[in-house]
Amino acid sequence: MSYVKESTVIDETIYDLIKEAFDNERKYKDAKYRNSIFAEHKEYFVKTDDGSYSIKSKEINHKVETLHTSTGAISESFEKFIKPLKLNYDEDITILDICAGLGYNSSAAIDDFIKNSDGNANLHIDMLEISKPTLAAGLMVPSPIKAHDITKKAIEQALIDSNYASLELEETIIPNNIDLEIHIDDARQVIQKLEDKKYDAIFLDPFSQNMSPELLSVDFFKEFRRVIKDNGIVATYTSSAPVRMGFIEADFYVSLGPIFGRFQGGTLASPNPKNLRKSLARNDEIKMALSDVGIPFRDPNLNLSSAEILDNRREERHLARHNTKISSAVKTPIFLAQDMDDKPLKRRVERNLSKMNIPGVLSKEAFYIVEPENDYMEEYLEDNNSRTRILKMMKRLDDVKNKNLN
Repeated sequence: MSYVKESTVIDETIYDLIKEAFDNERKYKDAKYRNSIFAEHKEYFVKTDDGSYSIKSKEINHKVETLHTSTGAISESFEKFIKPLKLNYDEDITILDICAGLGYNSSAAIDDFIKNSDGNANLHIDMLEISKPTLAAGLMVPSPIKAHDITKKAIEQALIDSNYASLELEETIIPNNIDLEIHIDDARQVIQKLEDKKYDAIFLDPFSQNMSPELLSVDFFKEFRRVIKDNGIVATYTSSAPVRMGFIEADFYVSLGPIFGRFQGGTLASPNPKNLRKSLARNDEIKMALSDVGIPFRDPNLNLSSAEILDNRREERHLARHNTKISSAVKTPIFLAQDMDDKPLKRRVERNLSKMNIPGVLSKEAFYIVEPENDYMEEYLEDNNSRTRILKMMKRLDDVKNKNLN
């Protein structure tokens, strides 16, 4: 299977139907093939609570989901990718939209720009999406906001330029101060060609870490660190520990993002801690810093397959457990410096701790390791935040493991 097909997450049947429709469009120069998809195959398009449409995923682990939360596809774009950024539209804005999909995140950015700009600034968005049928699906869903028509026009032109579509059916004119450049390719290869310090914001919206770990690796995030401005912000929906630790290892500060349509908030990352407002949860910081669950995805040359990245992380976790990291079993690290009434659980926890030279949950070693969390506060300060506390706990765990406790 090619990487393009492997990395495409929409349902295989609608994928093939869309491809067939555009094959016929090119062959017969007739709009009916493209226009019939949504009407005749609505079972693959899912209307979310705010009236905007998502699309069904292929079966993953015996489960079919949608590309967006059922709470609201376009609402999720505004809540998780636009509102947290507070962009200054008195100046030109440049955004990198990774996994552009149906175009909702870029459309939300355009909508926000039009509403808040005085007309003197410019908006440039680089949209990265490897799957032509996924982009084409964005042409077929009803536009949830007017700005989506602008995105559709750019998508259509990109599909024509790549010889996937042949007809100009989108009538919207893209404003002169809005520029959308669509890259239909592996995002890992595209990002290496982008300029340093170019972007005010990066939207990171892959389907899931198990489907697309290559777009969530520490090595990919190092490219983010290169292309983002010093005051830029990365926004993503995921609260995943390896993703957050990947950002930290790539020299970002990380904070809690908005909660919308899910039980946990997403993640915001920035080179500048002054851009962030809310710390990660205390127990999340402890687990990330001390246990194998925080080991990030790795893709050193930005060319490994999803399976290779997942297998390599699994092996790295296995080697780290009881060696350089506390076992994540039964959430062991969160019980450090905590009195435990559950005796069987305490025995399991302390067995795990003993393998890291930690005699017990109330030992001096336990208190030493998590001492940075005594300064925990939800407010994100320049010298006291999730990143600084995590790095301090990692160093202290290493001290204890190497019997260097002072």
